[in-house]
Amino acid sequence: MRLIDEQYMRHPEFGYPRMTDYICSQGYAVNNKRIYRLMKLMGLQAITPGPHTSKPSKCHKTYPYLLNNVKVIRPNQVWSTDFTYVPMRNGFMYLTAIIDWYSRYILSWELSNTMENSFCISCLEEALYKYYFPEIFNTDQGSQYTSENFTKVLLDRDISISMDGKGRAIDNVYIERFWWTVKYENIFPRAYEDVSELYSGLQKYICYYNNEREHSSIGKNTPQQVYSGLAI
Repeated sequence: MRLIDEQYMRHPEFGYPRMTDYICSQGYAVNNKRIYRLMKLMGLQAITPGPHTSKPSKCHKTYPYLLNNVKVIRPNQVWSTDFTYVPMRNGFMYLTAIIDWYSRYILSWELSNTMENSFCISCLEEALYKYYFPEIFNTDQGSQYTSENFTKVLLDRDISISMDGKGRAIDNVYIERFWWTVKYENIFPRAYEDVSELYSGLQKYICYYNNEREHSSIGKNTPQQVYSGLAI
């Protein structure tokens, strides 16, 4: 699963057939069935059209993608969320986060040992409690986000819901970039032992990411500077 996660960070276009070929090339005797099962457990899907591991429930309503040709020009115009698999030396967890598109500021984050949507809802409610409401909230079409108990939190506050097109994880590009950054700068090199160590390490890193790490894409300012209107 660690190898799958690292390769997916490099090649998010890999579905389970190509991932199976890669893992076999690393000396592991695996078949498509096993890699499919593991990618589903990890919540991974290829960004290109095809069979997917993250699907909406058939009884859940989905929403159109609202961000085509939209110019994001201010904080709290667009927020988005996702979750990702996080490896540890013993076991794994799932990390969810909410990001402000304009500033790249991480508004809230949580860890969970399951993919049930309760930790996604808790993360959302924390961000809404701490900050101004966004105009648009973007997610993928996974069942965690199409469920009524998640969308109700947004609809009750008159927040427009946007959802990525099927097989288009790139529609949620800013949170995907954050996953790449936090994994390669913190999670992979640290190889956390347990949940307590992982939580403490992520808490320190996300504080650094928001308040100290300069981003070239936002004029070499920090996300906190841009979010609070203090960018140089």
